[in-house]
Amino acid sequence: QVQLVESGGGLVLPGESLRLSCSVSGRISDYDAIGWFRQAPGKEREGIACIESRTDDAYSVGPASGRFSVSRDSDKRTVYLQMTKLKPDDTGVYYCATLPVALCSPISVTTVPGFTSWGQGTQVTVSS
Repeated sequence: QVQLVESGGGLVLPGESLRLSCSVSGRISDYDAIGWFRQAPGKEREGIACIESRTDDAYSVGPASGRFSVSRDSDKRTVYLQMTKLKPDDTGVYYCATLPVALCSPISVTTVPGFTSWGQGTQVTVSS
């Protein structure tokens, strides 16, 4: 059973960079993926990036896709979200989660209730 813990959030100035970490424990199948999601107050949670466990192919989607990228340590136990040129509308709670590899794609990152395991989230605030 997979456990996920996010870290690295905080307060950052517009235009700065921040790297979030997702610590992964438990068994990860080659057919699983790790995704990054975010949620701002009053908005739906959105998938923003993911990485496949088998191949390390990684994708970023949505408005921040040109500024965010996802990567992983060689032991595949820590997944990173590198965020650059941060904007105030990037503010929100950021989560990592497991998802079926078929739902990690260049066009969308989505979850399946009953399959997905979530971390508790880490707050990112972009403000001057």
